[in-house]
Amino acid sequence: METEHHANHTDADNQTVNKVLDKGGEVREGEELDAKAVSDWLREQGVDIKGEPTVTQFSGGASNWTYRLQYEGEGDGQDLILRRPPKGTKAKSAHDMVREYTVQKALKDAYPYVPKMVALCTDEDVIGADFYVMERMEGIIPRANLPKGVDLNEAQTRELCTNVIDALIELHEVDYTKHPDLVNLGRGEGYCERQVTGWDKRYVKAKTPNVPSFALVRQWLGKHTPADSKTCVIHNDWRFDNVILAADDPTKVIGVLDWEMATLGDPLMDLGSALAYWIEEDDNIIMQQSRRQPTHLKGMMTRDEVVTYYLKKTGLKIDNWTFYEVFGLFRLAGIVQQIYYRYYNKQTSNPAFKNFWIIVHVLHAKCLKLIAQYEGEALFISHVQPHLQDIGVDAAMVEQLPSPIQTVIKGILPKSYFGQSNSKAKE
Repeated sequence: METEHHANHTDADNQTVNKVLDKGGEVREGEELDAKAVSDWLREQGVDIKGEPTVTQFSGGASNWTYRLQYEGEGDGQDLILRRPPKGTKAKSAHDMVREYTVQKALKDAYPYVPKMVALCTDEDVIGADFYVMERMEGIIPRANLPKGVDLNEAQTRELCTNVIDALIELHEVDYTKHPDLVNLGRGEGYCERQVTGWDKRYVKAKTPNVPSFALVRQWLGKHTPADSKTCVIHNDWRFDNVILAADDPTKVIGVLDWEMATLGDPLMDLGSALAYWIEEDDNIIMQQSRRQPTHLKGMMTRDEVVTYYLKKTGLKIDNWTFYEVFGLFRLAGIVQQIYYRYYNKQTSNPAFKNFWIIVHVLHAKCLKLIAQYEGEALFISHVQPHLQDIGVDAAMVEQLPSPIQTVIKGILPKSYFGQSNSKAKE
């Protein structure tokens, strides 16, 4: 698609744009929305709507439920988005609608990519849960692949990549001290340490017998945790499929979604977590199969290039980038394992989660490789290998994996991880 914006679109242009816009589909069974109750409540809040809406539901996002409410009326009517937690949610902190609404409302003046908030409902009598309504931002959401009809050349792809990183940098530079609701998000210094400790506990709690212990990784992270580089607003789930692109210029970021995990924290932790999802074109087949954003395209920065670009633009200095990269991968392993734990224990039957344990193994191998590169091969052999033999689980476990997965993991790890005999077996 051409990035040039012409004032007069032809019908064909409009049809092409319409095809690539992110749209909702039919509401899933068991997730129906009481549109009349919502409409009555919106009118009580002074929102000018007429009649009842056409309701569709977005498939993206495995967490909160997201609906589009299209009201007809003079001009274009009202085009709104409603977000609510899934049914049966016990921990409000995991699906905190008040927090998500408050962060976006507070950020709106300082950060132009936030949708305009309409109203927040904390009366569960309306639809059985907290929810909020915001104005819809019309555009393209880049998921694992760009939508058909969005054809960017290498230079345009680089421009898109740069704009997405620039939008993250812009968020990290917002002066949160000017808004009490943003100041109240934080718990003060020690964010890095709290995150390492917190994800250590979460992983141990979610571990199943068929995944590695991450014992060495968790120990290494604890030993190398830095002081916070600075404190700022962080998104905490920064991915391409959480940004909205302009329909007439798919390199331009116009919106950022999914603020449920936003907080005050260390921007380098936000970047490290974002890069855990950054799959490059030469990454292994298992990571390619789990890719959620189009970072494999020619023109995209590599992970190393993103870090260099980010540090140059922000002026932040670091002693050990490996820490942030390893933490991001370990955190992602924790997220994946928490989902797999529910499948393993038959708390969900969603077949999409069946092989998540394999991803955990690959993330573990990637962590160990980065640690080995940081420590140096000699130190890895003298200190890491004996430690692995002491705990006697992770290396031996790899040998029990299906052959194709072993091949991927052994392609990532230093041979010394498996001991001399296993290295020869591989050859």
